[in-house]
Amino acid sequence: MVNITEIWRHPIKSHSREAITAAELTVGQTLPWDRQWAVAHDASEADGSVWAPCQNFSRTAKTAALMAITSETDEASNSLTLRHPNRPDLTFQPDQDQAAFLEWVKPLMPADRAQSARLIRAKQHGMTDSEYPSISLCNMASHRAVCQKLGRDLSIHRWRGNIWMDGLIPWEEFNWLDKKIRIGTAVLEVVERAARCLATTANPTTGLRDADTLGVLNSWGHRDFNVYARVIENGSINIGDSAELI
Repeated sequence: MVNITEIWRHPIKSHSREAITAAELTVGQTLPWDRQWAVAHDASEADGSVWAPCQNFSRTAKTAALMAITSETDEASNSLTLRHPNRPDLTFQPDQDQAAFLEWVKPLMPADRAQSARLIRAKQHGMTDSEYPSISLCNMASHRAVCQKLGRDLSIHRWRGNIWMDGLIPWEEFNWLDKKIRIGTAVLEVVERAARCLATTANPTTGLRDADTLGVLNSWGHRDFNVYARVIENGSINIGDSAELI
């Protein structure tokens, strides 16, 4: 049986990760609070009104230190607490306290990169790496296969996935394209494989690049890990729920 083992959301694109135990999935939306905000750099014109590609934002592919940021959301007050091993904790409201956030993140940004300029809220749906509102489905067996070939354990957070499942064989998820999968009471349609980038080489604890994840993926003839899906029937998901193709 295939079961959900972990659920993760990333409130600020490339600047946070947060474990949750359950979520309500809605047609036309990402996982609630996932990539709800993004950090536009000083060479970007993105304002959040429409989806924009990742090149418009400060992100872990360019700044490895961002990988080590964790977050805690207070949904009632619409506030976040960010933590990083090299920065003091910051509690702020993203829609109101941009200056506090930009000051907090500035020491993590390399001087030779475009600098973080503003925090924007996604108006349509979360600023995922896909133009459509995607939820990433991840296979624990595929992750273990990468670890085995690399010869060391890796954190799953390198992949910045949403829903993690166990009970599959490695890379079985690649056979789900264009198929429907029921997870909990929600139904999703699997759209595409996710091509991975330099972000996955960064350690989620230290924020330093320390693993050749892309080289390992290349040994299988691709640079893909996990799949993107979209919600086609509303429903709830909880850790421990089953998942099955329908």
